[in-house]
Amino acid sequence: MRTIIIEDEYFAARRLETIIRECDPNIEIVAKLQSVQESVAWLKTNTHPDLIFLDIQLDDDLSFAIFEQVEVKSNIIFTTAFDEYAIKAFKHKSIDYLLKPIVKAELEAALKKHNEWATAALQVPNFQELVNLLHGETPKYRERFSVMVGEKMKSIEVSEIAYFFSISGITFFVTRTCNQYTLDNSLDTIIKELDPKLFFRVNRQNLIARKSINQVFVFPKSRLKLDLQPKSTEEVYVSIDKVPAFKKWFDGE
Repeated sequence: MRTIIIEDEYFAARRLETIIRECDPNIEIVAKLQSVQESVAWLKTNTHPDLIFLDIQLDDDLSFAIFEQVEVKSNIIFTTAFDEYAIKAFKHKSIDYLLKPIVKAELEAALKKHNEWATAALQVPNFQELVNLLHGETPKYRERFSVMVGEKMKSIEVSEIAYFFSISGITFFVTRTCNQYTLDNSLDTIIKELDPKLFFRVNRQNLIARKSINQVFVFPKSRLKLDLQPKSTEEVYVSIDKVPAFKKWFDGE
């Protein structure tokens, strides 16, 4: 079986590739793509695979934009972190979904479903319905994150999160109870999913919840240092170019 992975998060794509090979070493991953534009170009110039693993939100657009430009002839398994959405609507004959972080047992079940699809006529889904679902009847902002704790998945409410930070390309978040977890998502992706009234990206490495700011210290040349609760292991400063916007946000404007 030939498959491609369309995923803009490097670590998420690598994790998915590893689990696919563990589930079935005979699956051939012929391409790993990162954007709508790249995916459209590839699908227009290559034989379509049997199966596509497709992230919903890519850097340049929702992945549904691919289907507006190419008639896709593959079965699809969406990979998504949007567990708060009513994704039961994805249960079409030729569509399934996996919640991030992806668990091996769930991937095995999805591959089994694909094998069942392969013996039946492909039913083209109504992608516009899915777009409407994501933008219409669903919450605007993310409500929780799913994380792996050992071999188990745990759901953490966004209201429990104090701040996110990134080190060496790996994203972490800390809860108000001082627990720390890793995520496949980058800060660039996470900031798009959170209520901007509650979270602010103060610099390239730190995304902070308003309620976690204990004090703001003002230094010469308008430098701002944040005292967070729980305490951060590294000093957190607001980037100079973000200071005006941070002040408005912190004042509730």
